[in-house]
Order: sequence, then structure tokens, then C-alpha cells
Amino acid sequence: MALSGNQKDRGELRIHESMDELKTDLADYIAELSDASVKERGFFAIALSGGSLIGLMGKLCESPYNKTVDWSKWYIFWADERVVAKNHADSNYKLAKDGLLSKVPIVPSHVHSINDSVSAEEAADDYEFVIRQLVKTHVVNVSEINDCPKFDLILLGLGPDGHIASLFPNHSALDEREEWVTFITDSPKPPPERITFTLPVINSASNVAVVVTGEGKAEALHSAIDEVGPDDPLIPARMVQPAIGKLVWFLDKQAASKLENSNLNN
Repeated sequence: MALSGNQKDRGELRIHESMDELKTDLADYIAELSDASVKERGFFAIALSGGSLIGLMGKLCESPYNKTVDWSKWYIFWADERVVAKNHADSNYKLAKDGLLSKVPIVPSHVHSINDSVSAEEAADDYEFVIRQLVKTHVVNVSEINDCPKFDLILLGLGPDGHIASLFPNHSALDEREEWVTFITDSPKPPPERITFTLPVINSASNVAVVVTGEGKAEALHSAIDEVGPDDPLIPARMVQPAIGKLVWFLDKQAASKLENSNLNN
């Protein structure tokens, strides 16, 4: 059984006994948001990340979700992407296509991957242009408090260093406030060239879910959620704080093992 609770200013924590339980809860959560968004506005605009996230979404390919979710209304984006060919092993698009998108009836023209034939800077500019066009046609909502896109759901993982999307600790990309999509050419984790949503876009989403598993992420998760001292570094995951939207953390017990909230760790 999952333990659930709210941590002051850090959203809802859902801690799961098993990986299977986490996968089912995540699939339920995504399916419910999809249904609500389609009923409210006719679209479901979802942004994915890479890493283990796609595998953890796998139950969406199974019954009942593969039949009950209105896949024709899904519009797929990436919160970050490696600037490599779409068939490259490092491509987040390839990971999602192989693990999820090829297994459910999503409309191919609704899948918005990056232009993989240009530089990182051009790819970021192109991707922002695509999103701006879809904001104009209301496929992607717009935030009430700024001009940022308001995605229905942004799904993120968490790196052991506390990075989310391709926003790494102490990187200048964290300070970007004007662009919706920015680029980096010096990622501390290969491959070096990437595009990424900026913090204002992430924090303008209706819903942000951060999915974290494994003991190797426990320290980063502690820094992202628990009260930290003034001398502790401010990691990117700590900066995820939706202005109006909801933040939910999907965790296994190993990832949550260093959290201070004992009520959730009993």
C-alpha cells in the first residue's frame, strides 16, 4: 500500500512499497489527468523526460489503459532531449517510441520531437517555435500568470546530482527566464548537447510529477524535499515549484529512505 502525504511547499509525496505498485499508481494518475484534460479542453499536452521514466510508465500500454485512455487527444513533447539522431541510443524520443509510443494508438503528427538535423541552439529555437504555434491553437494552454505554456502534465526524473530535465546544478541555464526552451553544449553527463524546458515553463504546468526510484537518488531527494540549511547547495529539483499547478512525487521506499518526514517512512 502506498503512503501518501504533503510536505510543506514541496507537494504531495507518494511512497510505494513495490515497483509494481508505483507503476500502477503512476498509470492511474496519468490516465486520470488525461481524462480530465480531454473533458475540459479537448486535448492532453504531456511532456516526457528520459531515463527510467518511460519504463515506469509501461503499464499504460496494458489493459485497461490501452483501451480506456483517449490516445487520439494526446500531444507528446519532451521536457528535455539530447541533440542526437532520433534513432540514436541516447535519444529520449527513441526511448519513448520503443517503450511506449509504438505500443499505443497515438496520432503520429501529435508527437513533437526535436529537429535532429541542426545545432543545439537551432533545435531549441525550433522547438520553442513549434510550442508557440500550438499555444496559438490552444493545443497547449497558456499560463494565467505569465506568457509561458501551461502543459497539462510534465513528467520528470531526478539525477543523483539533483538535476531535472537537462537543468544541472550551478548551470547558467537555471537562470534563463525569457526563453521557453534553452540549450546546453556542456552537459556534465553525456551527451553534452541538449535542449531543455526552462524553469518558468516547468513551473507553469498544471501538473508536475517527479518519479524517483532507487537508493542512489535518496540523498538528492532529501535535498529536494526536506528543509535544508542556508549553506546547503540549492539543487535544480528544489527549484521545481509550480506557481499554480500541483506537484506530486512518485517514490519507492529506497529513494525515500533519507526523507525526514517520519510519518511517511514508518
